[in-house]
This record gives sequence, C-alpha cells and structure tokens, in this order.
Amino acid sequence: MELDDLLTALNSGAPIRSDSPLHRVMHRVSQDALRITGELNGGYHEPERVRALLAELTGRPVDDSVTVFPPFSADFGKNITLGARVFINSGCRFQDQGGIVIGDDCLIGHNAVLATLNHDLAPSRRGDMLPAPIVIGRNVWIGSNVTVLPGVTIGDNAVVAAASVVTKSVPENAVVVGSPARVVRSVCD
Repeated sequence: MELDDLLTALNSGAPIRSDSPLHRVMHRVSQDALRITGELNGGYHEPERVRALLAELTGRPVDDSVTVFPPFSADFGKNITLGARVFINSGCRFQDQGGIVIGDDCLIGHNAVLATLNHDLAPSRRGDMLPAPIVIGRNVWIGSNVTVLPGVTIGDNAVVAAASVVTKSVPENAVVVGSPARVVRSVCD
C-alpha cells in the first residue's frame, strides 16, 4: 500500500480500519507531516520559505499569493488544497486526511481547527477512522477559534463567527454563529 492507495480510499469516504495496511501508510505519511511542520514552526522563515514548506507538506504547488502565519499544524498534509490569496492566521490546525479544499480569497482566523476524521462509535472499532471532506468556498471568512467538523461545506462569501462550531454545511452568503453554528443573517454588499 502506498500514499495513492490511501488517498483513493480516504477520498471515497471508505473507513480506514485501525489494523489495516492503509492505517500504517497514514501513520507513515503523518510522520513526514510532523517533520515538515516542525521545521515550519521551529523559527522564523521568510514567506517564500513558508510557501515552499507548505508545498512540501501538501505535495502540490502553493500560489505565491498564499500567506500562512505559523505556528501551523497538519497531521497528514497530503490532502490539503489551497486556492489563491488565502490567508491562514497563526495557531491553525488541520486534520486533513478526509480532504480540505480552501477556495480563493479565504481568510482563516487564529486557532481555527478543521477536522476531517471521526472515529467509529462501536467500542470494538473505535480506532477505525471515518473520513469526510471539508470544502470551503471562495471569499469565506472563518473567525478565530472556529472548529469545522467532517463533511461540512461552507458556501461562497459566508462568514463563520469566532468560536463557532460548524457541524453542518453553511449556505452561500450566510453569517453563522454559535455552537452548533446557525445562520443569523445574510452577508450584505
């Protein structure tokens, strides 16, 4: 089993059994992510070096317009896609095994957590992982200390208020707040 096999399984939403070869691949890739984020967070780097480390982490090119303020952590790295002109503030944590896609012109506040894995509820299978992607549309603003849970899509132009917990998808142009996050109004231009 290799990374491509794991990504195929993760992106199909298939459970990753705790005792499987795919689980072992996930742990091996995670060690690489820990190494890269350790370097990223170990001291000051010019923005170009931060983007180079992000490209190494994700395994894909990162647009020159992307800005990330460390510390930043991702416990897998290879299932993150960043659009252009994305800004990720310090302290953000991405659990990206299930896939994280961030559209162009997004702002992500301090200490946001994007989590794409759940564990099986059955005690005998609690170590099994259930992936589901997070998709963030274009021009989305996610406030500080927000948590976004697996399987959530946040529509274009939406705003997620600080400290919200997003448990279900957010419509385009909506402002959501709370835990669980709920729509309180629309964005006005």
